[in-house]
Amino acid sequence: MSNQQIITLAGGCFWCLEAVFRQLAGVEQAISGYIGGQVANPSYKQVCTGTTGHAEAVQVTFNLELIAVRDLLQVFFASHDPTTLNRQGNDIGTQYRSGIFYHSAEQRSAALQLIAELDAAHEWPSPVVTEISPASTFYPAEDYHQGYFANNAGQPYCQLVVAPKVAKVRTQFADKIRLGGD
Repeated sequence: MSNQQIITLAGGCFWCLEAVFRQLAGVEQAISGYIGGQVANPSYKQVCTGTTGHAEAVQVTFNLELIAVRDLLQVFFASHDPTTLNRQGNDIGTQYRSGIFYHSAEQRSAALQLIAELDAAHEWPSPVVTEISPASTFYPAEDYHQGYFANNAGQPYCQLVVAPKVAKVRTQFADKIRLGGD
């Protein structure tokens, strides 16, 4: 059995999640893209209309020997607000929904268990509304979206929205950050 797995996560703008996951030890690849919709090969412009059914997501390839699914999910939940339906901050629409698109029964089970624990602990004032669905076709986003934060750190959205999330994860999960950061 290979130690390499894939999980696909949606939590608002994919630039944020990609930057967060790229810094984790054990993550081999984080690709921004689209999942969960009805249109084949959607463009960013199409997805932004909210009519394709897709969520902006990040497909994370990781090594189970170096990072557990539960650890990835804990980082995921710390990186966005999983209690707001179809919204993250000023990003509003179904394309910004919170979702875990699992690739195995173990991933599904880990997601359901962690959500139950977070809700029981009242981590947020409202219950978690994260969609839990089997992974469907994932469409990588256009090239200019890949590594967006790394390539555009000075851009206002990156400074105001992405950088604080990256910094929070570096602090809260310091033991999970790869040497060298990204």
